[in-house]
Amino acid sequence: MKLSKGTLDILKNFSNINPSITFKEGQELSTLSIQKNILSRAVVEETFPRNFAIYDLQQFLSGVSLFENPELDFDNPNYVIIKDNKCQSRYFFADPSTIVAPPANKVEISSKEVTFLVAWSDLSSIIKAAAIYSVEDLAVVGDGSDIHLVVRDKKNDTSNTYSVKVGQSPARFNFNFKIEHLKLLPADYEVTISKANAALFKSSSKDLEYLIALEPDSVYNG
Repeated sequence: MKLSKGTLDILKNFSNINPSITFKEGQELSTLSIQKNILSRAVVEETFPRNFAIYDLQQFLSGVSLFENPELDFDNPNYVIIKDNKCQSRYFFADPSTIVAPPANKVEISSKEVTFLVAWSDLSSIIKAAAIYSVEDLAVVGDGSDIHLVVRDKKNDTSNTYSVKVGQSPARFNFNFKIEHLKLLPADYEVTISKANAALFKSSSKDLEYLIALEPDSVYNG
């Protein structure tokens, strides 16, 4: 088996959510952060032939990058052989019980109070603004007319802010995130937010989604 660039990009992204991962037989990859506040799922073009676990995903990917044209052989239940026409590596699997893994059943968002589309260019500018202004908080704010993404320090009324209009809604709400939890691959997303303190970011171009917990001080007034 060869891993496509798209799959490698997803795995690199997942390694930022959880340094470990469990692979399931088939085409679906998923990960859950150790704090259990970020859950991501993706469908890739490769079909993995068995269940296995990798304890240090970044190390595994670095090992794959040693090869010019790596081929992965999963015939052995205890390890994967990574090889090309000259070199070979044996990488051992981990005990799945040592890894924080997603639930077996797909997690669905419990309600859909707010939905909007957001371009990656807008998300990227929001993340960049948070770094420039040294603020950690992102809010999805509805003022009864428009929906804005706002970065700010929510504990400081005089902090610098940056906002982007992303839609319209007659409701009033303030859904809070931590910027550090937006561990997203570059893509445009459909965002659905539940008043039960969760937001689903679903890529409009890939079979890729992230379910991210909101901060407990989020407020919704429909």
